[in-house]
Amino acid sequence: MKRLLAIILVFISVCTMYGQDSIKIKTQVRKTIDELQEFVAIPNDALNSDDIDTNILWLRNKFNARGFNTSILETEGLPLFFAALPMDDNKPTILFYMHFDGQSVDPSKWNQKDPYVLSLKSNKDGKWEEESFGDLNDDINYDWRLFGRSTSDDKGPIVMLLNTIDLLKEDNINLPFNIKVILDSEEEKSSKPLPKAVQEYRELLMADFLIINDGPVHPSGLPTVVYGCRGITTMSLTTFGPVKPQHSGHYGNYAPNPGFILSQLLASLKDSEGRVIIPGYYDGISLDQTTQNILKSVPDDDSAIKQRLQFKSADKVGSYYQESLQYPSLNLRGLGSGWVGDEARTIVPATATAELDLRLVPESDGERLKNLVKEYIKNQGFYITDSEPTEQQRMNNEKIIMITEGSVTDAFRTDLNNPYGDFIVKTLKDQFQQDVVQIRTMGGTVPISPFVNELKIPAFLVPLVNPDNNQHSPNENLKIGQIAYGIKTFYALLSTPFSD
Repeated sequence: MKRLLAIILVFISVCTMYGQDSIKIKTQVRKTIDELQEFVAIPNDALNSDDIDTNILWLRNKFNARGFNTSILETEGLPLFFAALPMDDNKPTILFYMHFDGQSVDPSKWNQKDPYVLSLKSNKDGKWEEESFGDLNDDINYDWRLFGRSTSDDKGPIVMLLNTIDLLKEDNINLPFNIKVILDSEEEKSSKPLPKAVQEYRELLMADFLIINDGPVHPSGLPTVVYGCRGITTMSLTTFGPVKPQHSGHYGNYAPNPGFILSQLLASLKDSEGRVIIPGYYDGISLDQTTQNILKSVPDDDSAIKQRLQFKSADKVGSYYQESLQYPSLNLRGLGSGWVGDEARTIVPATATAELDLRLVPESDGERLKNLVKEYIKNQGFYITDSEPTEQQRMNNEKIIMITEGSVTDAFRTDLNNPYGDFIVKTLKDQFQQDVVQIRTMGGTVPISPFVNELKIPAFLVPLVNPDNNQHSPNENLKIGQIAYGIKTFYALLSTPFSD
């Protein structure tokens, strides 16, 4: 009876709090903006350890002020930040994962002087124009946006969580969960120390389930829950011609051109419809009718995607967008040889390089796929080396290729019938009175597999930010309405008791 009464009281509180135009919510949104302005002002380049240390100091102060116990977790790389509210053994535990590091910035590409100074803008006739923070009042325009590095990826969600904790305390909500938070400092550089760190701090991180607040909601704007994401690994391929660039008049038609050698190899990796033809590359993947139904339930518009990206026909790895994400990819992400544009020179280049990324799914192993690629290249007659070839290697082999490999971040996928996933979906549906988009596998990569593999817990992405946020790019932004959405999401999840 007491449990039922508690659920009723929480329900009444949530309903009262979260009318669409709630003054209380808008007041908290305003506070969130002020705090985000502070946080964004601290540079957070993942390549700069001093930036990371300064961000950790800010985080420690802010989480401590909310009653969290905090720890700095040393790793083989940069430290992780951990926070937890006082624990109750009778409650289930949620572990939240986000990251506070950011991609490097080139200020010359931004439409503001300093990407670390938050800029408020409104859209007028398709053009973003500066607004004054002094104009933000109780009638906050949720269509206005905040521009700055990491506003959406992931400093915005972190500050949303902090401000939700403030509201929960103000409303005297007895939290039905223990709350732990782990914040990554190297997500933008592949989180290489994370697997070992999760193993080392296993007891501290133990939880019943993991929620990742990274990435954007579905383009429809509907509440979104993602059950998995692809992993990633990389390969760099370099072919060789003359030991130094040579005059094309003297040695064209005679010295082998590494650009042509490489382009012929690259063209042979896929068929004319974009499918990888390396034997065994798609092995182990089977999509039954139930899975197909789940994939087709996502409200994508393939025609609109092609229109937005401006191409006529999609590759045929899958027959529609969501299906294509269920397979590993082989992507040519960069290609270079000699000089181009105004700097083009009449030479036979010395080298040509292709950068590949391979997106992984749970059925595929990154090391296995890289070995398949290397075996295929070897069968095309190439001598493979992992360093610059010696003179003797050059003279003894017709075709030489240098291959270097990146580390592997594994994919993960949680069963769509998991009870914690059902809880998240139901809570969001009740909160927003909208259907929840359930995505089996997202295209991008979040380094979550160490938690899943080591802690043996289910993981779910609950994205909070707008789809057109320009994360990683110039003019990264966060729609103010998504701050309200994020606060409502956290509030509902952290105030609703879990039941099987």
